[in-house]
Amino acid sequence: MRLDKYLKVSRLIKRRTVANDACDAARITVNGKPAKASYQVKEGDIIEIAFGQRTMKVEVLAIAEHALKADAAGLYREIL
Repeated sequence: MRLDKYLKVSRLIKRRTVANDACDAARITVNGKPAKASYQVKEGDIIEIAFGQRTMKVEVLAIAEHALKADAAGLYREIL
């Protein structure tokens, strides 16, 4: 699954276009490297998202084409 779509489905970022723009601005890294929106996400990947002053780091646990709001948090695990 594409990185921008994964970020939307997992509800880490609200809209796919916003996720796409964040990738273009190099605010998202996967496994320590800046990633494009077309990067193919795999289970076990570590995604870092820079939200202004705050950085969120998550590990991909599962990939799903669609997820309900209640199930979305089960797709990733937040790393401190």
